[in-house]
Amino acid sequence: MSRLESIDVVRLRWFVAVAQELHFARAAKSLHISRQKLSHTVIDLENELGTKLFVPGAQPTRLTDDGRELLEQAREIIGRTESAARRPEDPAALRVGFVPGVTVSKWTRIWAERFPDTPLEVIALAQAEQETALREARVDMCFVRLPIDREGMSAIPLYREVPVVVVQKEHPLSVFDEVRVNDLADEHVQDTSDLDAVGGALELVAAAGGAAIVPHSLARLHHRRDLVYRTMLDVPDTEIALAWPADRTTDPVEDFIGVVRGRSARSSRAAARPEQNEPRQKPPAKKTGARPGPAAKKPARRRGR
Repeated sequence: MSRLESIDVVRLRWFVAVAQELHFARAAKSLHISRQKLSHTVIDLENELGTKLFVPGAQPTRLTDDGRELLEQAREIIGRTESAARRPEDPAALRVGFVPGVTVSKWTRIWAERFPDTPLEVIALAQAEQETALREARVDMCFVRLPIDREGMSAIPLYREVPVVVVQKEHPLSVFDEVRVNDLADEHVQDTSDLDAVGGALELVAAAGGAAIVPHSLARLHHRRDLVYRTMLDVPDTEIALAWPADRTTDPVEDFIGVVRGRSARSSRAAARPEQNEPRQKPPAKKTGARPGPAAKKPARRRGR
């Protein structure tokens, strides 16, 4: 038994939550524990392992090299532990993954009310793992960010995310509501193609200036008081979908599809059975929850060039 396998899996799960969110308060909220308790648990874990898992004093929270290594090992241990603990007579949990920026609390609450006898396990995944986790059966379903390889997969597009540009709070672009790509011609734009590394890209913007273009939800997830974000007008939206392997469309999977699609408890499950690689339907309207940026007075709607 390795040293890590002797550690309580609950503590490893709490560490993974912080490592995924890179924010202690949000991780504590998702775990339904106090931030203080979570912080003490991570400190105890660092003392036990004799290493720092998070960079001391870093804003935003950032993993050390040892922390990134522990994250990979912890995920493997948690997965093995959960598989070994599941007895045949126990009701199998429906495992639903989600990538950074997706909020699943609405659907998990409805599931708990409607299907109290079927456990629902919600698993935070890195963007790079979304498809692998499905194909390796580490999760039964996953809220993914498209595109993914549709071979053998069913997917229901849910909503689109507007892209935003993130700049320093005092940047000239901060006074505008909307920005175009041409407005960034003289800016150093950080590479944000790896959405799992967005936190680091925004830290570079805060420290050295320039700009970064990211989905709206990730800008909110990694929000800093010294940065602001503004809507991009001529950059493609990103799309969030619920995906699962087509050959594993079980009853619980169909029940969860019904919850996400807003079907009532009395609706027939078969009435809206999804098809593999179903044709793209007209996407719903963009989310309009919080308009990017503060509601301060703006001198213009768009920067002209």
